[in-house]
Amino acid sequence: MMICTQLDSALKSLLSGYEQVCVIADRTIHNSQFSILNSQLSILNSQFSTSNCLWLEVSEEKKNIGTVQTIWDFLFAQGITRRALVVCIGGGVLTDMAGFAAATYKRGVDYIAVPTTLLSMVDASTGGKTGFNYHGLKNGIGVFAEPVETLIWPEWLQTLPPKQFLSGFAEMLKTALVTPDSQRSFWPSLLQYDLERMDVAQIAPLIALCVDAKEQIVAQDPKEEGLRKVLNFGHTFGHALEEISILNSQLSTLNSPLLHGYAVLYGMIAELYLSVTRLGCSKEPLQQLTQLLLHAYGRPECQCSDREKLIALMQQDKKNERAAEINCTLLRSVGQPVVNQVITPSDAAEAWDYLFSL
Repeated sequence: MMICTQLDSALKSLLSGYEQVCVIADRTIHNSQFSILNSQLSILNSQFSTSNCLWLEVSEEKKNIGTVQTIWDFLFAQGITRRALVVCIGGGVLTDMAGFAAATYKRGVDYIAVPTTLLSMVDASTGGKTGFNYHGLKNGIGVFAEPVETLIWPEWLQTLPPKQFLSGFAEMLKTALVTPDSQRSFWPSLLQYDLERMDVAQIAPLIALCVDAKEQIVAQDPKEEGLRKVLNFGHTFGHALEEISILNSQLSTLNSPLLHGYAVLYGMIAELYLSVTRLGCSKEPLQQLTQLLLHAYGRPECQCSDREKLIALMQQDKKNERAAEINCTLLRSVGQPVVNQVITPSDAAEAWDYLFSL
């Protein structure tokens, strides 16, 4: 991971040695951030004016095998070889899919991640998880494939809509909660951060702390066989909420899928509730996170009548080690996560009831 002040100079040293360079980018950037992109990536400017760049319409609904096939088709059409470099520019949905396509094309070509959202900077583009949604399950298909480099340029955040910023901030909160005691000094800093304004100078060092904490965890357990599971805190409940929101959006154009970070924040509150009731965790982090939810994020739109659907989705979660079980990461305290906590449907229902009662 490299936090840089100039993308152009950071890329120059990375491009040498590659016979071909192609770009996979989120079309949202073209519409709202292209002037920034154009000024920062002069070394790739020629790529953006030729067929060597693929602009994609990206969303959770389009995070599917059809979009991945579009990327594969583009790589084949360009005659990309295994000595090529794929530059992936966009948010987490884009880097997940483009990274997966690069990792599986001709058994793997190198790729660079250039995250343009806070969520992607602190989570999706760090750690080598790639993939797409399948059969209604979040990231149901994927591989572990580390990028050659992740280039984080915090200035992207100046153009980010407030909800997108909040979505990424929720993942930062998660990382701070599960980071061991000796490194957790940025949990109080996050709680004190003013969410009413986006200050690059203030958020950049917090991003660095968050990414460093995640990288240390991933380095010890790259394939998520043990320690890395702490980063799933909030995700068992959160993914179920996200999946049901995607299904609802497909049934009605009036519904928009829940942003990933929002889903994780709601999931953390449910899992903190279970941490209090099952592991004796202090109520303080639950109260702090609940206060933050009510102040900045708002209540989830799901309700108690959705419990059975949500529990069924949780029983299909890819993190479960046995069929139909529900596997969570819980906390004994801030900085002391406990993985592989199997809960019952009754436990899940109780936690959902708590969340929906807020």
